[in-house]
Amino acid sequence: MRVAEGEADLALVHGVRREVFVVEQGIAEEEEWDDLDGTSEHLLAVGADGRPLGTARLIHGEQALKLTGGIEGRVLLGRLAVVRTARGTGLGAELVRAVEAAGVARGAREVELHAQVRAMGFYERLGYVAEGPEYLDAGIPHRTMTRVL
Repeated sequence: MRVAEGEADLALVHGVRREVFVVEQGIAEEEEWDDLDGTSEHLLAVGADGRPLGTARLIHGEQALKLTGGIEGRVLLGRLAVVRTARGTGLGAELVRAVEAAGVARGAREVELHAQVRAMGFYERLGYVAEGPEYLDAGIPHRTMTRVL
């Protein structure tokens, strides 16, 4: 697990997200990529052979304030993706914990994420609590979830 640095790492991050979100889940390319990619911290998990296995991004600072309703001390975890061959290994939980640790290093006291409804049980097992109503994002039902660190 490492912080993605440079164009080569970002290409690996985008490859994982394309495989999971665009190909598997059918999300349109234009909905997957956004301006936040350039200002976020991306975590990248790779296998012993160097193949990318998973990724997540951390949005912090001014961008997080805008996206979380101005809540001081809150960061946003997003774009968590694990390739099919690495699912069920605990890698997703490791990525969540790595984002939380990176948030704490920036002074975060809590994390917000926008979970696909079908993945809520995963996040609940990691201590996240749903808040607010269900909504559609890229045509997929989501709920906002938070965890105090």
